[in-house]
Amino acid sequence: MAPRISFSILALALFLAVASAGIAAAPPKELSGPFTYYGPKGASKWGSLSPEYSACSKGKIQSPININRNETVHNKNLKPLIREYKPANATLVTNVCNIGLYYEGDCGRLIMDDKNYTLKKMHWHSPSEHWIDGIRFPLELHLVHAAENNATSVVAVLYQYGRADPFIAKLKNSLDKLANEVKVGDQNPHIPLGIVDSKLVGKKTRKYYRYMGSLTTPPCTENVVWHILGKTRTVTEKQVQTLKAPLGIAYKVNERPLQALNGRKVELFKEFQLPKPART
Repeated sequence: MAPRISFSILALALFLAVASAGIAAAPPKELSGPFTYYGPKGASKWGSLSPEYSACSKGKIQSPININRNETVHNKNLKPLIREYKPANATLVTNVCNIGLYYEGDCGRLIMDDKNYTLKKMHWHSPSEHWIDGIRFPLELHLVHAAENNATSVVAVLYQYGRADPFIAKLKNSLDKLANEVKVGDQNPHIPLGIVDSKLVGKKTRKYYRYMGSLTTPPCTENVVWHILGKTRTVTEKQVQTLKAPLGIAYKVNERPLQALNGRKVELFKEFQLPKPART
């Protein structure tokens, strides 16, 4: 009788082990959306996925672009970008195609050409969508602003590998929570952040590029005023991976391919600086 009991126990243990292995090996649920960056719903197909996305294929002032510095136009009439951000309640979310941070209430503004644009949200793309002189960067941050008449202006920050970015570092634990929510099957996770101070991404800039473009995701709405900051920030590879972790496989790489300029000019603002006095 004893051998039968041992065999039964062994069979049960083997079954549980196989079942457990099957559970562990099951792929996590991936977020899915109305478009992707590659494949049948990839960027080259966006314009045909929905009538609302027609600008993605028919638009003439689309984004992103490669900025050739030798071909930019130095516009002396451009003014410094005034970004007055302040602490406000925010929520971290996955927009399926990227990781975003949405603000509640007044979190500050961008003053462009004496017109106020309120900061509404920010999100990241990796690798960068905009290129400089044919060089692509590992990460790009988009700060999306809207005026009272719904006009949109986006400030883009490019990152190169180096020291950790302090703003992303403050989001580390919340990004990990977001990734865990996705793993357990939450298709629309939201992580409240409480009061977030965005001054770390609102530093003064002495140089930027401006051009008229579009949203870089469907519906690819045009007449968006883009400002790509001339000074890059630094980020670690681990931080980039942390930003990618909550995204589904189809969105780990979320850069739209470069779009044709179609005769557009990229304007350059560069603040004049007095030379430092020579040492005597």
